[in-house]
Amino acid sequence: MPNWITLPTPLGPVRAWQALPSGNPRAGLVVIQEIFGANAHIRHVAEQYAGEGYAVLAPSFFDLIEPDLQLDYDADGVSRGKALVDELGVDRAVTVVEAAAAVLAPYGKVGTVGYCWGGTIAMLAAQRLRLPSASYYGARNVPFLDAAFKAPAIFHFGDQDASIPAAAVAAHREKQPDLPVYVYPADHAFNREVGMHYHPASANLARERTLAFFSENLR
Repeated sequence: MPNWITLPTPLGPVRAWQALPSGNPRAGLVVIQEIFGANAHIRHVAEQYAGEGYAVLAPSFFDLIEPDLQLDYDADGVSRGKALVDELGVDRAVTVVEAAAAVLAPYGKVGTVGYCWGGTIAMLAAQRLRLPSASYYGARNVPFLDAAFKAPAIFHFGDQDASIPAAAVAAHREKQPDLPVYVYPADHAFNREVGMHYHPASANLARERTLAFFSENLR
């Protein structure tokens, strides 16, 4: 059964939602949260990937600032979440991902998948930690696109996402032409099964592509 574990990191302990497959894991996967915390949606995503055979950890990154914090999908939650990820910073977030990957290493190769803010942290994991990574609608990606990638990455965006204009999507193709970039007829957070922006057709296609990517790069 999925459960919370305590993930030791150089920055202090962080809870992580652990979801394991019923059989031998095919690889390890770190699921990286949106700005709302390791909430029910992110835990469900972790369990979905466990159902595909992966040993999964979804760290609660905000534990480094305020333990057990999960935010609502409203204006206050968005404002507080943005402030928290700014306070946390990308370097500390990547350190947590590295700690989670170390715990998953006995299961084989390790990758990451991240959403929203987590999409940018997933991209950084491919650049800095050599972890194959899937980045969903990472609105903070562009400033980091000039850095070299040490592992493969895949990108998913919605063409109706006001927070990621077409020029930002184009920058991914221009600066990293060897990495696949997919655009869907959807808004931001099209993979989130709760909320008005969920777009099942886009979510399903992006998931198929992500699973194919991991099958190729985590074997």
